[in-house]
Amino acid sequence: MRVAIFSSKNYDHHSIEKENEHYGHDLVFLNERLTKETAEKAKGAEAVCIFVNDEADAEVLEILAGLGIKLVALRCAGYNNVDLDVAKKLNIKVVRVPAYSPYSVAEYAVGMLLTLNRQISRGLKRVRENNFSLEGLIGHDVHKKTVGIIGVGHIGSVFAHIMTHGFGANVIAYKPHPDPELAKKVGFRFTSLDEVIETSDIISLHCPLTHENHHMINEETLARAKKGFYLINTSRGGLVDTKAVIKSLKAKHLGGYAADVYEEEGPLFFENHADDIIDDDILERLIAFPNVIFTGHQAFLTKEALSNIAHSILQDISDAEAGKEIPDALV
Repeated sequence: MRVAIFSSKNYDHHSIEKENEHYGHDLVFLNERLTKETAEKAKGAEAVCIFVNDEADAEVLEILAGLGIKLVALRCAGYNNVDLDVAKKLNIKVVRVPAYSPYSVAEYAVGMLLTLNRQISRGLKRVRENNFSLEGLIGHDVHKKTVGIIGVGHIGSVFAHIMTHGFGANVIAYKPHPDPELAKKVGFRFTSLDEVIETSDIISLHCPLTHENHHMINEETLARAKKGFYLINTSRGGLVDTKAVIKSLKAKHLGGYAADVYEEEGPLFFENHADDIIDDDILERLIAFPNVIFTGHQAFLTKEALSNIAHSILQDISDAEAGKEIPDALV
C-alpha cells in the first residue's frame, strides 16, 4: 500500500523504513504537517500516517477522501486531532498505537519531576559557571509524599508503580472507570478527582484529551490544590489552562510546573526555531519562570518506542489492506 507519512523526521525515517523491510509498503515521507493546505500532498496514496499535531478535522478528511484515502494511521496513542464522526461518515478507517512504550513516557515524567523538585537544571548551569553554591536549591523527598495521578492507562499505571515501589510515595489516582484489581496489584488507591486535586503534593497527568476534560486544570482547580504542589504534564497540552498556570505561579500557589506538551504547540514543536522570534507571549512567559521545566514533546522518544510504533502502524496498514479486523481501530 502507498502511504503518505506526514510530519516525518529523520528518526521516523530510520525506524519506519527498517520495520518496513518486513512489510514492503510504498512509503512517502513528508516533512510538512497535515493541514488543509498540505493534504493534497497525499495524492496517489491510499493511506496517510500522521502524528500528534497533524490536523485531521472535517475539512482535511473531506480532502483526503476526495483523494481516495481509505486509512488514517496515527503513530501515537492520542486521537484528539481526528474528527472520528466525519471519518466514519466518509468510510475512512482510523487506527492508532495505544501502547507503544508506556515506560518511555512514565520514566520521562519521573525525570521531569526530579529535575523540577531537585532543581537539577539550575545546579548544572551553576557548575558550568564555576558556581558551587547550594543556596536556593533545596528540594523535597518524594518518599511518603502524596502523588496524585489523573488517568491510569498503560502509562499512568507504570508511573504509579515507579512512585509506589521506587519512591515509597503514597499514590492516589482518578480514572472515570477505576480498576480495583490494578490498584491492588500496583499498590495505590483510586479516589475522586476532587481528592486527587485537593490533597496531592504532586499531580501527574496521564489521560487522553477529550472535549470533556479540556482545561481540567484551570483557575478553579488550581486554587483548590495544595499550596506549593508540583504539576507534571506529559500527556496533552489542552488538559491545562496555561494562563491559569501562569497566574498560579505568579501567586506562588503552584510550586512548580513540568511540561512536555503545550496547548498551542502545533506550529512550533518538532521544528528548530532558534533563529526566530516566537510570537507566543504566553509560552515565552511560562518558560521564563525558574520553577518551570519545559521540553518539546520528547517524552515518547526512545528507540524502543519508535520501533514499537513503526511495527504497530505497519501491521495495521497491512491488515487493513488484507481486509482483516484491526484491534486498534477507532473507526
